[in-house]
Amino acid sequence: MTDFLIIGGGIAGISAAARLSDLGSVTLLEAEQNLAHHASGRSAALYEPRYGAPAVVELSLASGDHFRSDPNFLSPRGLLIVARADQSESFHHDCADMALDPITMDEARAIVPILNDRVTLAAHASHAWDIDTDLLIQSFARHARSNGAEILTNHPVTAIARTATGWRVTANGRDFAATTLINAAGAWVDTVATMAGIRPLGFQPNRRSMARIPAPGGHDVLRWPMIFGTGETWYAKPDAGALIVSPAEEHPMDPHDAWADDMVLAEGLARYEEMVTEPVTRLISNWAGLRTFAPDRVLVIGRDPRDPAFFWLAGQGGYGFQSSPAASQLAADLIAGRTPALPAHLVASLSPARFG
Repeated sequence: MTDFLIIGGGIAGISAAARLSDLGSVTLLEAEQNLAHHASGRSAALYEPRYGAPAVVELSLASGDHFRSDPNFLSPRGLLIVARADQSESFHHDCADMALDPITMDEARAIVPILNDRVTLAAHASHAWDIDTDLLIQSFARHARSNGAEILTNHPVTAIARTATGWRVTANGRDFAATTLINAAGAWVDTVATMAGIRPLGFQPNRRSMARIPAPGGHDVLRWPMIFGTGETWYAKPDAGALIVSPAEEHPMDPHDAWADDMVLAEGLARYEEMVTEPVTRLISNWAGLRTFAPDRVLVIGRDPRDPAFFWLAGQGGYGFQSSPAASQLAADLIAGRTPALPAHLVASLSPARFG
């Protein structure tokens, strides 16, 4: 019998395992061969705490101390928004939302020299950092294991049953008994809830595709910022000497191991090419992930109001890594019955009770 059984080994599940291992025994079940196989392993890996709905922004800002606790978690990246003249309204909205400072086109091209003459508006901020996602995941896993947590990969869950003392979960031919079940299953959270006899909350996985292209024009892209087309119609980010470009699409999908759609990639790359001097001549690789949102696009963290032995840690969307330190701490505080450090209004806005 374990105190806490976590379903899902992405950043949500593994960070929760670390926090909960300080409270009692933990077992984590991941269906894939490796941790962080799905959305977590396909993230843009950026800490931009002002990105997202107000509750998401608060949660991301509250994660800052954890990221700053290890000088290797974050490295400077910065953020650049670019727009055409006819996109002025969207551009100024982005600047206000993300606390960006407008800069001249000369300044913008000094930062990213491939911007073409169609780009007439630009804004920049330094408050965005690359996250060493592997280091973050391994640090949480190491903490959990040091406290005796059992982290099992290749353990897809096939059955969940309520018992008098908690839960019986079947995975990879084994039965696991637990007092509290933590649903951190990413795109599959509603599937897990249904298996457990818990009412699903209406989570929607959405595909987002990526293409990795050679450094444009042979430029050294190492110090380029993350570049967004205004309104998040595309984005580009340096990656190991190359550039990743995303159409930034949100196409509703059933939970599955996602792959990129060639036409969607082509359309997104065309939006990127419209703003730069260097055409895309080939792709190095491409992939896709599922960003899963609750109906109101805010994370869901808390005990199910109908069965408090079932705990939701779900709906990370595109904010899983940057919110994980505060999200997992909140989960541990709520499960332990402690008063969270986060303000009460934020805790309420994240609670599954908001869905009635």
